[in-house]
Amino acid sequence: MSDSRDTIYANPLQTAGLFSFDARVAEVFPDMIQRSVPGYTNIVAMTGLLAQRFATPGSNLYDLGCSLGASSLAMRRNIDSDDCRIIGVDNSPAMLARCREIVDADDTATPVELLCADLADVAIENASVVVLNFTLQFVPQGQRNAVIERIYQGLRPGGILVLSEKVVFENPHLDALNIELHHEFKRANGYSDLEIAQKRAALENVLVPESLAHHKQRMQGAGFGACDVWFQCFNFASMIALK
Repeated sequence: MSDSRDTIYANPLQTAGLFSFDARVAEVFPDMIQRSVPGYTNIVAMTGLLAQRFATPGSNLYDLGCSLGASSLAMRRNIDSDDCRIIGVDNSPAMLARCREIVDADDTATPVELLCADLADVAIENASVVVLNFTLQFVPQGQRNAVIERIYQGLRPGGILVLSEKVVFENPHLDALNIELHHEFKRANGYSDLEIAQKRAALENVLVPESLAHHKQRMQGAGFGACDVWFQCFNFASMIALK
């Protein structure tokens, strides 16, 4: 099972259409996200270490928006608490089908359950770790507060939320600078100006980023007592929030 190079937006399109996690994206996703999201490898690896620290015996660990299961596997390979279960959730059948192949090929003992469902329909229960790695940005803004509140309610005391997102800067000059730096990152990874422009158009109104201050306010409003950034590269950041 080899991963293909992302060339989805390499040719001129009459209309790019809205971005979706369809079979085309599932086929090239590892290449796409490595070449598009600065720091992605570090965030996933450190998600595993955070899970190792915060997983408690008999609890659930959730990977919400699990895509091909990178964060699920990072947690699976690092935790050593007894009787834990990892629950990966994604609403894309194409992504989840490929995720099942990848998870089944891994022989680590901790069970991984995969659910094809919308985040709004998933109950968070008995959780010690919840991961939202580049997922909330695709949830309609009017539903985001409820998602974070439900996560808080479903976490055990002492549990952790890991939230990674593309972010906007409140200062317009810094925002413009970091957008351009992100584009330079993509050019350095082999994407053409055409690919960058067409991908950006396809993601318009599909991926809707918010500021770090907005994320922090939302998590504190849900009840989290401590939350802050632990990793950032350009306009991509990861936060942790503790219950």
